[in-house]
Order: sequence, then C-alpha cells, then structure tokens
Amino acid sequence: MPPTRLPRKQRLQLRARTIEYVLSGNAAPALLLFSGAGVPLDGWGRLYPGLERIARTLAWNRPGVGRSSGPHEPQSGAVVVEAVRALAESLGVGPPYVLVGHSLGGLHAQLFARRYSEDVAGVVLVESLHLDDRGLVRGHEGRLAAVLGRMLALPPAQVRGSLRDELAGLDATAAQVQAAGPFPAVPLAVITGGTDPPHWLVPRRALRSKRVHQKELARLSPLGLQVVARRSGHFPQWTQPQLVLDAIRSVVGQARAAAAA
Repeated sequence: MPPTRLPRKQRLQLRARTIEYVLSGNAAPALLLFSGAGVPLDGWGRLYPGLERIARTLAWNRPGVGRSSGPHEPQSGAVVVEAVRALAESLGVGPPYVLVGHSLGGLHAQLFARRYSEDVAGVVLVESLHLDDRGLVRGHEGRLAAVLGRMLALPPAQVRGSLRDELAGLDATAAQVQAAGPFPAVPLAVITGGTDPPHWLVPRRALRSKRVHQKELARLSPLGLQVVARRSGHFPQWTQPQLVLDAIRSVVGQARAAAAA
C-alpha cells in the first residue's frame, strides 16, 4: 500500500452498522472523500497531511470495506450518498462541501452534487467513471481484485468481495444519476490519468471513448477544468499526489472566493 500519513482511524455506530472514518482539519468548506470500488480510505493516504491543511476532511469506508461492517442492502449511489450525509451530520460536519471522488466514487460524487446542489461548493473528480464507461469495469473483477490486492496489501478474496458488492449497484447508480437534477455550476476539476491502462482492462477503442468522456465530465459545469496527470494511470492520488492536492486547493479557493462575494 502507498505510504500513508492518515490521522487515527475511528469508528461510529450509525443506523445499525459501524462506519470506519478519519476526520481532521478545520477550515471550511469541508472535503468529503469518495473512494473507488473496493478501495479503503487508506487510498487517500498520500494526500495527507496536505488535505487537512486545506480544509476539514472526512474520509470513510463504505459498508463492506476496511473495518466498516458489511452492507445490509445493495450499495447503489443513493445508498452511498445518504450514508455519507448521515455520517457527516453525526460528526458535525456541515455544508457547504467540496466533493472529491475517485473512479466509482466519482459517480457517487456526481449524484451527490446533482441531488444536493445547495450543499455543494465544488467538486474534484479523480479518474472518475462516466455514465458510459460502465462496461470498462465489467468482466474484469477477478483481475482487478488481484491488482488492487497487491497495491493495497490486502487478500484478493477480501478485495473481490467488496468489489462485487459495490459494482452490483452500478446500473442502479447510473440510473439515479440520470434521473437526478442538473449538475450545479460550481468549480469543478477533472483529473485524468495520462498513461494508458493495460489493454486487457481497457481496449484501445474503449480508451479513445474514455478520453472523450473525461472531457465531457469537465463540461458538466461552466466552471469545469480538466487536469491531465501525465505520469499517472488510474490512481493519480498515489502517483502524483501534489497535482491532486493543487487541484483540490484550487477548487476550495474558488469556492471560498464565491462565498465571500
């Protein structure tokens, strides 16, 4: 697993389940972090302590990931969004929020921003899924689990279980995003990995579509900007953490300027 400087992990009993999280920092607007499928909050470790110097930051493990208890229901985007809203409220972390989502977590952040636009001051999407990229993650769960297991120093069986649970809700999540309101006109940074993934994961034709879709994500907001992490693949927060921190700092700065105005 990448070197991590995370604050002490804590656990909270919430709605008959236990949620593992870290909370640190003080400045507003607060950052809410949405991890990729099967990836624990440790995946943000290389961004600390930079994140907490920018703003109050809440990172958490969805049900079935890390030491959070297992899921009681399919993990659609709506379930994830309501869970993090309940967690933030219980911890006294109020809006406005800047949402930071990686991969599948980017789709969750998009749903949050559409459903609760009045609570969102900005969004950062890190190698986020686009609605039309769902096919990229299907049929490769076993290989993905093996790769993530090596990267995260976790048993592949454990990663495979959380991947299965989270990807099972992918179609429902996509439908929820499509049915939600418009994406808000807030500061938006879309961070795209500049190095090509292996061909077994993303064929060349699909890779061309993915690149187009990343540009489309940046156009979700009139204040959107795409940032290409040229030395990174699917995990810029691991390979180019300073670039990701700079993008988050920029979005937070724009949000603060808008609030002051």
